[in-house]
Amino acid sequence: MGDAYHIPVLLHDAVDMLVTTRGGVYVDGTLGGGGHAEAICEKIFPEGLVLGIDADEDAQREAKKKLARFAPRVKFVHDNTVFLRSILHSHDIDGIQGLLLDLGVSSFQLDEHGKGFTFRADAPLDMRMDRRQTRDARAIVNEYDEHSLADIFFTYGEEKMSRRIARAIASQRSEAPIETTSQLVAIVERCVGGKFVTKSLARIFQALRIEVNDELGRLETMLRDGVEMLVPGGRIVVIAYHSLEDRIVKNYFAEQAATMTPSGVKFLPDTPRVPVLRLVTKKPLIASEDEQMTNPRSRSAKMRVAEKV
Repeated sequence: MGDAYHIPVLLHDAVDMLVTTRGGVYVDGTLGGGGHAEAICEKIFPEGLVLGIDADEDAQREAKKKLARFAPRVKFVHDNTVFLRSILHSHDIDGIQGLLLDLGVSSFQLDEHGKGFTFRADAPLDMRMDRRQTRDARAIVNEYDEHSLADIFFTYGEEKMSRRIARAIASQRSEAPIETTSQLVAIVERCVGGKFVTKSLARIFQALRIEVNDELGRLETMLRDGVEMLVPGGRIVVIAYHSLEDRIVKNYFAEQAATMTPSGVKFLPDTPRVPVLRLVTKKPLIASEDEQMTNPRSRSAKMRVAEKV
């Protein structure tokens, strides 16, 4: 499993923009197999400290092997970065120099068929990044009402046939629970069919994964708490892989970098405000053509960077 995790996306751009000084604490909030964290360590070792956070136990094990040579300047935390504030306080850290968030699901998680993230292999409907949580994809597919399922598929997956698929799921589960990815795949295939079925499957599985792990709600919390914990001059780097994530990041960064607060009243002027962030990237960075050729996961990646004022 030595190289089972994905090749880090936008590796050099991300680390070069994140690291502004060799000292201080840098947080990799989506540690994965440790690829980005390794590059951060190489840039700041031995002065700085890297805190690697991931809710996936397999990710933690892999990263510990990759980063062993940097001990004791690396601390590993088996938790979700949504709890960043309490994690830092438990380590007696009052402020951080940088926060990296490489969002989405890793290639290893997709390839680990037992976790149910992919529609390309039969597995239990799970999709939990943190196996300690109780809600999984099976519970959502079998317990959410038809309208809620349709809303999830449309909002998080942008699936145009969301209502038809939700209706078919509700009909199927009335006869017997839907337990596996292959059962769900068969339902979607009957609803969509033809050349569009693969894209619809990707959208449905993405939507379920986002709902299971509350990815968008947690992203908003991670951005807010991450920015608050940055020291002046510290940076936050976020790599997003679909429009919903990127929109949240873009809007939050713009809001925190604004120099005026809208009055909300037509004839009243806006109020000047001191910005919290400075936008380092006016537009999102994307992977080069070479990287996109060698690392398919990078094709949809958009990276945004902001600095604490």
